Order: sequence, then C-alpha cells, then structure tokens
Amino acid sequence: MLAPVPRPPGSLAVRCSRALLSPRSRLSALALLLLTAASLVVLYEPQRLLASGWPPQTSGAGAVLLFGLAYGVCTAAFVPRPVLNLAAGALFGSAFGLTAAVAGTVLGAGISFTLGRFLGQDALRPLLRGRWLTAADGQLSRHGFRSMLAIRLFPGVPFAAANYCAAVSRMGYVPFLLATALGSVPNTAAYVVAGAQAGTPGSPAFLFSAGFIVLSGLGGAIVAWRKRHGLRAPVPAPEREPEPEPVGGVR
Repeated sequence: MLAPVPRPPGSLAVRCSRALLSPRSRLSALALLLLTAASLVVLYEPQRLLASGWPPQTSGAGAVLLFGLAYGVCTAAFVPRPVLNLAAGALFGSAFGLTAAVAGTVLGAGISFTLGRFLGQDALRPLLRGRWLTAADGQLSRHGFRSMLAIRLFPGVPFAAANYCAAVSRMGYVPFLLATALGSVPNTAAYVVAGAQAGTPGSPAFLFSAGFIVLSGLGGAIVAWRKRHGLRAPVPAPEREPEPEPVGGVR
C-alpha cells in the first residue's frame, strides 16, 4: 500500500485552524456568546421564571440543586444577582435559599472566569496599557485572593465585570473561586433573608437585612472613593535586568 502523502505545513486546513484559534477569533466568539446570552435574558426574563416558583415538579434537595444550577447559568448570562437572591429566599427560606444562592454564585463565577480565560485573555492582555487597567491587573495578579475577597464583600463592582477582569489577569482558579464563595456570603445572606421575610416587612430579620444591604453599599462606596488615589498613581516601570559582564572585561 502506498503511504499517505503528508499535507504541507502551509495547507488550507492548517491556516483555517490557526485563524479559528487565534486570540482575535476567540475574543470575537466570546463577544458573540455574551451578546447572545444578554439578548436571551432580555427576551425571556429567566429571573421571573425562577421567582414564580420554578421548578414546580420537584421539591426538597432536588429543587434546591436545580435552582442552584439555573442560578449559575443565569448569573453568567448577566441576570442581576440581587433578584435571584430574593427569589432564593422566597422559594426556599433562609438556610436552603442561602445554600442555593452561594452555590449558584460560585458556579456562575466559574463559568464566566473560564470563558474569559480561554477566549479573551490572550487578546485582551496586550491592551492593558491604561493606568487604571494596569493597576487593577497588577493588584489582581499579585494579590488575587484578598483583592477578589474585598470586591465580593463590598458591593458596587458588577459581578460579571469582576469575573472577566479576574479572568484576564493572572489570578488562579482556586483563589478566585474561594474568595468568591467566602466574600459573597454576607451580602447574599442579606438578600436571601429579605426575600424569605418579604411577607413580614416589619420583622426584625427583614429590617436587619435591609439595613445591612444599605450599610454595605455605603461602605463599598466609601472604600472605592478612598482607593481611587491608589489607582491614579503612576505605575512603576519594570526594572531592567543588569547586562552580563563581557568575558575578559572587554566591552
């Protein structure tokens, strides 16, 4: 039998595969995917489906699990988390609602982080030339866990924006997901409790959760206002390595 003739390295198939896997192509695919997800959210409003008692066929742990999965997909598609947190509390109460909401938060953050890391990082990192962008990238890359923990604890930074900024940086998966899980608990719990106690707005639990939401929002605004000077500071240029001495001391 005749041996198959190998394709030359510059064949059409190779060029097409390189073009499809290039950073710009992957970034275009990410933009198209996010635009499609946002359009579906606007058209079908899945948050209303979740808040209306879905899924009616299941109950107990199965319903909590399905809600957490749907929560994660919806947050990755830009559905506002406060609405989903209120729905979790209204459907499952404080304890099970908080479990479903935190699990869905981590799942949605992981989905967004994965999409941003594999489809957008290579194309976006060369564009980080602005002072604010460079400072934010350096902070997330060097101090990933504590930076993401602070972002999750203090509201004000959009959930999806934080996910994709972290994906473009050099932060690892483990610190990102762990900081998301821990930092999202306080504010998520406040919304879940408010949703669980929505029928009794004068109850101490509802008033406490509503007050916590307001105070945490004010605290996040104050922290952001104080940190703005650090982001405006010039970013130091990287130090150049000393040139090696020539052999024999002759330049």
